[in-house]
Amino acid sequence: MALKDLTASAVESALAEYDDLGGKAFREKYAVAESSYLISRGSKTYDSKAIAAAAHGYLPGHSPLLASEFRGGENATVRKLRSLGFVIPNDRLDWTRDEVVLACDLLMQNDWKALYKNDPRVIELSATLQKLPFYPPEVRGDKFRNANGVARKTDNIASHHPSHTGPPSNGGKYDGPVLADFLADPERMHTIALKLRETLESNEVDELSFPVDDEDDGAVEGRLLQRRHFVYERDPKLRRGKIADFLNSHERVHCEVCGFDFEALYGERGRDYIEVHHVLPLHVARERRNRFKDLILLCANCHRMIHRGSPWLTPDQLREKMAAAR
Repeated sequence: MALKDLTASAVESALAEYDDLGGKAFREKYAVAESSYLISRGSKTYDSKAIAAAAHGYLPGHSPLLASEFRGGENATVRKLRSLGFVIPNDRLDWTRDEVVLACDLLMQNDWKALYKNDPRVIELSATLQKLPFYPPEVRGDKFRNANGVARKTDNIASHHPSHTGPPSNGGKYDGPVLADFLADPERMHTIALKLRETLESNEVDELSFPVDDEDDGAVEGRLLQRRHFVYERDPKLRRGKIADFLNSHERVHCEVCGFDFEALYGERGRDYIEVHHVLPLHVARERRNRFKDLILLCANCHRMIHRGSPWLTPDQLREKMAAAR
């Protein structure tokens, strides 16, 4: 008998029984203490360990698990239930690059000295981070990005600064790399942080879908600005306007870097098909208004090569790489 045998249908049966009996009677029946990890479903919560114990008894030929039969502790129970699609909020969700950029920007403004949890700037940043869309509310624990956690993150990042005398903390995977980016180009990184805040304060966040490709997650701009950039580039009105402007001076639509012509290869199906790219990333552009001279037509291959890695290539740089490769 083991947690690995659990199925989603068995857990569903246990949840239904929990609803019928109530939490206290359910835990007493299966002799399992209250859990600090709770399955979240709508407005209801369920003790994860008690549910796992009962669910095992709903498997054909199996009995409920006893407390002594759990292996791997509560973490193993949580992992298994999450793998079956059940939501259990977590206070230890990994910090995304965007979040670390904002924390590092605050740290830089404080002369690279860690901040305390009662600092008004920490409290404000805590509220800002809770607006980010990467982790939906149902998976966040009660302490998600609270002031204490934000203060601790500034301390983790500060431990990687060259002026720090002791060993760096383990922290998160972005602490060191983001700090290195700030030290190499503080003005650029501060601008990115301002753009992140600007996006969060606008109504655009709800219009951006996630996740972004993992490859893009490592870019200096972070996931939010990356996604914002891609969404704007895929705006059909923007695309139509740029193509119409291009056709005023060209016979047919083609990639402005490699010259690829979709119509030449695919016939009528490929006519006027192309992708539109902002020459300047959104964190660099100072204006929201799109001008056609700020845009370029690209085939899918060239578009992806420009966005691959960080910093992004300019169209001219991509042309140079193609020429060198030939």
